[in-house]
Amino acid sequence: MTVTALLFASYADALGTPSVSLSLASGATVRDAVAQLRTMPGGGVLPETPVVALNLAYTRADAALSHGDELAVIPPVAGG
Repeated sequence: MTVTALLFASYADALGTPSVSLSLASGATVRDAVAQLRTMPGGGVLPETPVVALNLAYTRADAALSHGDELAVIPPVAGG
């Protein structure tokens, strides 16, 4: 199955792109997608369990993915 990972701010800078198309096995989870991103050049900046949203809703690492899903990987935000 194919899932689109959206990357923002420092994550997009590190991987050199704002989005990545991931090919994952059927039954893959958010954790599997993040693990694949972490193996890409620059992906080592991603924590093992970053904040993620699946199809516009925050989700957990064990959430199952489906073909065509959109996974947003959200970097830490600071400010005041």
